[in-house]
Amino acid sequence: MTAFDPARHLPDDLLERIGGRAAGYDADNRFPEDDLAELRGAGYLAILVPADRGGAGLGLAEASVLQQRLASAAPATALAVNMHLVWTGVAKVLRDRGIDDLAFVQTGAAQGELFAFGISEAGNDLVLFGSDTVAEPQPDGGYAFTGTKIFTSLAPAWTQLGLHGLDTISPDGPKLVYAFVPRTEAVTTRDDWDTVGMRATQSRTTELRGATAPADRVVRRVAPGPNPDPIVFGIFSVFELLLASVYTGVAHRALDLAVASARQRTSRRTGTTYAQDPDIRWRVAEMALAYDALGPQLAALARDVDELADHGSRWFSLLSGVKHRAVTAAKQIVDEAMLVAGGSSYFASAELGRLYRDVLAGLFHPSDPESAHATVATAWLGPIEN
Repeated sequence: MTAFDPARHLPDDLLERIGGRAAGYDADNRFPEDDLAELRGAGYLAILVPADRGGAGLGLAEASVLQQRLASAAPATALAVNMHLVWTGVAKVLRDRGIDDLAFVQTGAAQGELFAFGISEAGNDLVLFGSDTVAEPQPDGGYAFTGTKIFTSLAPAWTQLGLHGLDTISPDGPKLVYAFVPRTEAVTTRDDWDTVGMRATQSRTTELRGATAPADRVVRRVAPGPNPDPIVFGIFSVFELLLASVYTGVAHRALDLAVASARQRTSRRTGTTYAQDPDIRWRVAEMALAYDALGPQLAALARDVDELADHGSRWFSLLSGVKHRAVTAAKQIVDEAMLVAGGSSYFASAELGRLYRDVLAGLFHPSDPESAHATVATAWLGPIEN
């Protein structure tokens, strides 16, 4: 078996070009069109698609490494592409378990289609377990969706939007409906993305006014609330692991920048570089101790998903836990890197200044700190007694 080579799927020269554009996209609050074009041309959109459907046939463990690598160059580009990779990852998770409902996602990704993630809704803390979007059944078996989705990454470029909505009309309802709608006049994308960081993701608000998914793009109908359906596990596992991978990549880059700064800066007081300062050495060591724990955790859990390991009811606490640890560790590492680098990192034009803003977004993605702690508490203590 050939050893996995990250540079084969994400070559150094491509990574360098993407990294060189990141500051401009952030400053201009602009979608990374050139990054997407090059990644598409390199087959990156199909890394999780099996070889028999035109992709690279990688697993989640390999995709995690690649997303860490991409995020170290351009966090916002990595986060945007993440949302496409989530759907291709869900398709893989389901197919690995004998469910081929998302075959069209795999073949579409191999042909260059771009899938966006339309789950988040303002004020909906149920996330996968509920929706304020109306899913109206159609005579031909399709569904028309009406509602508003927020944080729709890839907003200027997606071709298919994977989403969910609530069907309260069908006799067997209510049902949460998972489906994919194309970009039509029934879909309006607001130009409202003006955020502190992760600006190039262009995760704009999406308004749906009867956007229709044909019958062959309606992939699952499940009961609202906590549900053992494979699509829930598929979305949660891939989303949490790849999201944690992006922020682990941010942490790696911040650590590299801190090390470089410590070696370059010279103390007027001692005449030596800050790399010789005991306090700076301790700070860098703290950063490295936190960073070194992340990769092995991601690799182990991603392999478990790939290899169909059975963690039973522990799955959700393990997955929300690794995401929480990755984003909080990344924020801590970036904070420390800013202090190592000194005042120059406080300028908006500094790469660390950009990472400082980008890393903040991690705490807002599901599972947020409150949800992660509630999930883990339930796993260890049981549910709250009523």
